[in-house]
This record gives sequence, C-alpha cells and structure tokens, in this order.
Amino acid sequence: MNLFSSGLETVTTDETTKRMMWVTQMRCIQNGDKAAFAEVFSYFAPRVKSFLMKSGATADVAEECAQDVMATLWRKAHLFDPGKASVSTWIFTIARNRRIDMIRKDRRPEPEELTWGPEAEPDQADQIALQQETDQLGQALAQLPEKQRKLIEDAYFGDLSHSEIAAKTGLPLGTIKSRIRLALDRLRHAMK
Repeated sequence: MNLFSSGLETVTTDETTKRMMWVTQMRCIQNGDKAAFAEVFSYFAPRVKSFLMKSGATADVAEECAQDVMATLWRKAHLFDPGKASVSTWIFTIARNRRIDMIRKDRRPEPEELTWGPEAEPDQADQIALQQETDQLGQALAQLPEKQRKLIEDAYFGDLSHSEIAAKTGLPLGTIKSRIRLALDRLRHAMK
C-alpha cells in the first residue's frame, strides 16, 4: 500500500481507488444506470441508516429516512459534483439534512381542525362588545404621550422589533423598552 501526501491529508492508494470507483458509479447513475445505483444503494443505505440511528433516530425512522436519502440520490444524481465533495460526504450531507427536516416536521404543530361550509354569524352582542373595546383602545391610544404612542404603533401595528425601532429612531434599546412598558401599563389601566 503506497502512501502519498495530498495537501494536509495522507491518503492510501486503496482509498483513492475506492473514491474514484464511487465517482464512476455516480456518473453511471447520472446516465440512468440502475445496476450502478443498486451497488451504491447496497453499500451506502445500511451505513446511512446506522448513522441516523446513532444520531438518535429510531430504527423505523432511520430506515424511512435512509430510503428517502437513496431515492433523493437517484433523482438528484445530476447535482453531484466530485470537485466539491466525495460521494460519501454528499450522501451523508443529504442524510443529515433529511434528518433535520424530519425533526422539524415532528415538532411542527398540527393544524387546527378546519370547519366545512359557512361559518355561523358571530353573535350580535359579541360584535357590539368587540366594537366597544376597539373604540376604548383607540381612545386610550390617543391619550398616550406622543413618544409612547408612536412606539406602540411601530411595535404592534408596524410589526417592528424593539431593536428595529431603536435603529429607526436612534434611541437606546433600553429607552425603547421602558417607554413601551410604560405605555402598555397606561393602556392596561385605561382598558379596565
């Protein structure tokens, strides 16, 4: 086994030969070669599954994710560039990203139950109460000092963060927070 130095890493000729073999297989897959895909699949799928299980996935989830990774490899083989990464790096990056996607999907809340057909008209008493509260809030906002009212409008109606308001106004972040807190206290008292 001959060793040669390539930059900072030392690579055996066997490793180089194996890397070149996988690059050749990827080029065949890019041309639709199913036999090459079967060979890549049989080598990498179990390794991807093991990698996913070591990262905390259950066996079922790891199996499903590994299947998805290999299907992605087949569909997107044309995107593989041996100048950017080795075949194994490319495949395991897809696996890592797919695992992250699955974790995010698991954490995403389920959408609320949607109703079918026209919604019932809101109760007239509820509409009147909402209108009165809206009017009361408008009056309370009008009574705030100009500086506080402007900050409330920017924060709640303009959807600006406190940092964005500070950048816009040139005021220190602490001043922005204090004025908004004072304004909210005044609004709370006015709405009682």
